[in-house]
Amino acid sequence: MLIVEVQLGIDPRKRFSWPDYTMGARAAHRCQVGLLVVAPDPHVAAWCAAPIETGIPGFVLRPPVLGREAVPVVTDAAEAARRPELAVLSALAHGSSEQGARIAAAALPAVRELEEDRARFYGDVVLNPLNEATRRALEAMMKGYQYQSDFAKKYVAQGRQEGERAILLRQLRARFGELPEAAVARVEGAETAVLERWAERVLSAKTLAEVLDDPS
Repeated sequence: MLIVEVQLGIDPRKRFSWPDYTMGARAAHRCQVGLLVVAPDPHVAAWCAAPIETGIPGFVLRPPVLGREAVPVVTDAAEAARRPELAVLSALAHGSSEQGARIAAAALPAVRELEEDRARFYGDVVLNPLNEATRRALEAMMKGYQYQSDFAKKYVAQGRQEGERAILLRQLRARFGELPEAAVARVEGAETAVLERWAERVLSAKTLAEVLDDPS
């Protein structure tokens, strides 16, 4: 039995939970159990690979780690359709690279064929590593694809909107300091047209209210 876990950040709690649920799975299923940690970030991968001393003599867990360099770059749509999980993993590992848009363009049509819940989750995983420039490049590329779908368009647009929200929040914090929870909630719930209107006001506004409040 192999337990596979994707680790995107350093979480000290895993030094305790990894030995726990690997041995728990071994006891429950009465079989040998392996653990594979997928960590696209090199710094996180190095942390994950450090031996875990359990306190039991001879029992030291050394998690095998699959880093970014070991994940293939999948830009071929046919290959992505054959192995959608590998395409998603490729996007997770290389989505922020120069090939990020091509990887996402291959992965999104592949995951749309899966059941809805898994397709939605995988769509989020594919789009999350992309920066704003890559999202725009992806959007432009997909207009020319014959397999363009409502699913893909929906999630590309959603990813772009989330990127615009993140950028606006950074601009607001840089200009006005820590934001009230109500202001953050308004930005996170705003549509694209509203976000664009607020973004135009950031540089000239003297207060947060001048950005977020519509003039009477």
